Amino acid sequence: MRKSWLPAMGIAALLLAGCGETPLQQALFGAGGGIAGAAVLDADLATGAAIGAIGTVAYCQTYPERC
Repeated sequence: MRKSWLPAMGIAALLLAGCGETPLQQALFGAGGGIAGAAVLDADLATGAAIGAIGTVAYCQTYPERC
């Protein structure tokens, strides 16, 4: 049952995070958004940071014109 928050947290991370100019900045901003999403959802903060960082970097590298 606990896995049902993963998609919501990924979306929250992307919505809360800015992209940044470099992959490192993107990862840091994404991690911050993921932590914020995890805190709101009362989920594991480390998992939220990882999902946010990976999701933001992947999104920004796939769609650089949207960042």
